[in-house]
Amino acid sequence: MHVTFLGTSGAVPTTERNTSAVLVRREGERFLFDVGEGTQRQMMRFGTGFDVSNVFLTHLHGDHVLGLPGLCQTWDFNDREDALAVHAPPGTRRDVERLLRATNTDPSYPVRINEVRPGEVALHADDYEVRAFRTEHRTTSVGYALIEDERRGRFDRQRAEELGVPVGPMFSRLHSGESVELEDGTVVRPEQVVGEPRPGRRLVYTGDTRPVDATVEVAEGADLLIHDATFADDHAERAPQTGHSTAREAARIAARAGAKRLALTHVSTRYGGYPAPLQEDAREVFDGEAFVAEDGQELDVPYPDEPQSGE
Repeated sequence: MHVTFLGTSGAVPTTERNTSAVLVRREGERFLFDVGEGTQRQMMRFGTGFDVSNVFLTHLHGDHVLGLPGLCQTWDFNDREDALAVHAPPGTRRDVERLLRATNTDPSYPVRINEVRPGEVALHADDYEVRAFRTEHRTTSVGYALIEDERRGRFDRQRAEELGVPVGPMFSRLHSGESVELEDGTVVRPEQVVGEPRPGRRLVYTGDTRPVDATVEVAEGADLLIHDATFADDHAERAPQTGHSTAREAARIAARAGAKRLALTHVSTRYGGYPAPLQEDAREVFDGEAFVAEDGQELDVPYPDEPQSGE
């Protein structure tokens, strides 16, 4: 799983930061979380590729959606044929349709707008799902959690050979959970040669929000939590007034959830050129890795049983 931060600014872009957008690449699929103005140019600039199958909108404020019409138009110019799924908070389908129509965006490829309520699965696949959860902003909003299924335990080849299992198809059958019978009539069971199931990965993206318990619940043990951190402590009073979080509040959420890494984003222009106060506030209450995300920053999200890496 690979993450590219395309836009990390608050409502107003700066010369260093574009408005909100995060691209996630998983096993060849690309997902886009929010599409602030200029997102397509950021995708070109940072070389993410354009083959996006699903767009997840947290809410319909301009700094999170104004890049969608232009991106859809570019896909049309490039003769896209694959369907696009746009997931959005409940009650916003018509607004998304109006946004596209207002710019005469009528793609030749299918565009499906899917309203998703907190607790519902926006996208279900064979080995993962993207689930919406409740957030608290000044408008209808949701966050999204990409949650992978458990993986099979590790196959102990040495133990299998010791038990007399011949190298070949029986290995695969055992690893998939099927018992096998050897030529001498001995039955070897999967639990004899396969370890305990291993956890998948969990990535959580809040969009704009106040700190809420729903984020703690869905981000339990998350490998990466991307949380609104618009303000540092010096402007903490602005956070509840505007429906945002401070970096310290985001860090408390991460600490309560037991998240491994915390990416602070939606940075106010007050800190655009010097975000150190946000990081300092967060690190005072969160023992995991906390950092202020930067435009163009990339990082891998490894499996929980693998070492972390990033760039």
